[in-house]
Amino acid sequence: MYKILRPLLFRFSPEWAHNMTLNLLKILRYLPFSGTFIRWLFSYNDEKLEKEVFGLKFKNPLGLAAGFDKNGEMYNDLANLGFGFIEIGSLTPVEQIGNPRPRIFRLVEDNAIINRMGINNKGVKNAIKHLKTHKPKIIIGGNISKNASCSNEMAALDYEKSFTQLYDFVDYFVLNISCPNVKGLVKLQDINILSEIIDRLTAIRKFNDEYRPILIKVSPDLAFDQLDEIIELILISGIDGIVATNTTTSRESLKTSKDILKKIGDGGLSGEPLFNKTLEIVKYIHKKSGGMFPIIAVGGITTVERAKEMLDAGASLIQIYTGFIYNGPGFVKKTLKYLSNNQ
Repeated sequence: MYKILRPLLFRFSPEWAHNMTLNLLKILRYLPFSGTFIRWLFSYNDEKLEKEVFGLKFKNPLGLAAGFDKNGEMYNDLANLGFGFIEIGSLTPVEQIGNPRPRIFRLVEDNAIINRMGINNKGVKNAIKHLKTHKPKIIIGGNISKNASCSNEMAALDYEKSFTQLYDFVDYFVLNISCPNVKGLVKLQDINILSEIIDRLTAIRKFNDEYRPILIKVSPDLAFDQLDEIIELILISGIDGIVATNTTTSRESLKTSKDILKKIGDGGLSGEPLFNKTLEIVKYIHKKSGGMFPIIAVGGITTVERAKEMLDAGASLIQIYTGFIYNGPGFVKKTLKYLSNNQ
């Protein structure tokens, strides 16, 4: 069915198609038995796929990456598609509109997307309102970042605000310090700034009854010596894991013409061209850390074989985003069946 629908969806701008898809899922909420039917159609359950990672029990290792349900309003609808976990966000302390449109572009020849959304979201309080009203039926990760208007020197305070407010409503946190679409954000990967953010959040966590794992999302464009510093910091700081990787500013080895890329301009690239780099980083982190902490791998997982390859490389869990857009909702079930049959 998606092979028929995709050409129609791809006639529209990516952002419009995304919003239309979310609106359709909202409409389906009100149709009797729609959730049951969607789960029957798309879910795949197998006890062999269950995993316990940083103290949480996942029904399967395949999650939806941050950016799809950026406002934390659609997690239960998306859970019906068979995911093992949903990461909402990125969320900032206050609402921000992001960058001017157009700000997302398909590279169909490459099975890729370039986005410069600028972390547009309705703010952490809006997400909390939904999480209170609609109790999650799936493990929820809260991806948090600073507002674009906040300087890097004050960034720790922004992360602290979102972390404190969201703490009782999500199962784990991801610190987005590597999005290339917010000016200066990638500089938060500097070990001194990152240490301050981590120190504040781990201190707050000590005063809560429930333990919430904290992970760091890193850029695929980091040099290995920078990765080494982050790995060392994770091992000594109480951080629970790493998400590898965010989008890339690289345009290497793309089939899309240079003229088209020039017209598109800046933005983070996701999808198939990112796979080899992400796989290399996952392998490196796993080896360098001695497997001492979990890795969530995301980037270029557009086939079922690539999903398994990431897990075999040392990832504890995997996430999809661009692969979900290009392959459709049936890709979740197809991937889980493949992983189950090839353990």
